[in-house]
Amino acid sequence: MPGSDRQTKDGLRFDWQADLALITDAAREAGKVAMAHFGQSPEVWWKNEGRSPVSAADYAANKILEEILRHARPNYGWLSEETDDDPARLSCETLFVIDPIDGTRAFLAGKDTWCVSVAVVHKGKPVAGILVAPSLGEEFTAAADGPARRNGQDITVSTAGIEGSLKMASAQDMVASFSPVLRPRIERVEHIPSLAYRLALVADGRIDATLVKKSSHDWDLAAADLILTRAGGSITDLDGQALVYNREDVTHPVLCAASSELLPALLKNITRIPRS
Repeated sequence: MPGSDRQTKDGLRFDWQADLALITDAAREAGKVAMAHFGQSPEVWWKNEGRSPVSAADYAANKILEEILRHARPNYGWLSEETDDDPARLSCETLFVIDPIDGTRAFLAGKDTWCVSVAVVHKGKPVAGILVAPSLGEEFTAAADGPARRNGQDITVSTAGIEGSLKMASAQDMVASFSPVLRPRIERVEHIPSLAYRLALVADGRIDATLVKKSSHDWDLAAADLILTRAGGSITDLDGQALVYNREDVTHPVLCAASSELLPALLKNITRIPRS
């Protein structure tokens, strides 16, 4: 596809469409591995001082992703929720950013709303991304300069404006941060446990916007960020700044995602959350 690669100063070329094909195949394989554990009560451990579950399914999906992707692109860095962080990634211009199962709590509860999230990040920006939600039969994909797609069909964000009603995925306390003028027009949707999948729903217009609590991570966001962007949307901090990936600190502040037209108006109406 024209525009799918990048010319660098040293003459190397990057074919993001080829990378998208690679991560798509890998994410599908990881989805199959995860599905083999789904509903089978896999063994569970607790991390982050007992706040976050991780299961045998997460580790198995991570293993197959690592085997496929690191073999295919040994020069790429690696950042995964389920792999000990290696600071060597910081010296890599290009790396894989992985969440083998985004929405582990939902997965363990037998709910369908979880996905495998895989992105290629180049110089701090995602350039190829896929979300595979095997229990839902959905795949979302995008590459730099290409369309965002769900199951092979192009998708776009909703056309909702600030003056009308808005379907928003957000905790009640986050909705309360909006101005009194906007708040009554917000229709909260049912909780969506996977952040990556929630952003995908903004990308294909099923919901209009979402607020994301602080401390989300690169692996929650990178693939979905690109898919949302290529669908005509944006995710930023509350100052309207785009996300930068592969920093030493891979956590992010409070974020807001919506169509690129709606987002600035939403940010102006957030009155009760301190800016960075």
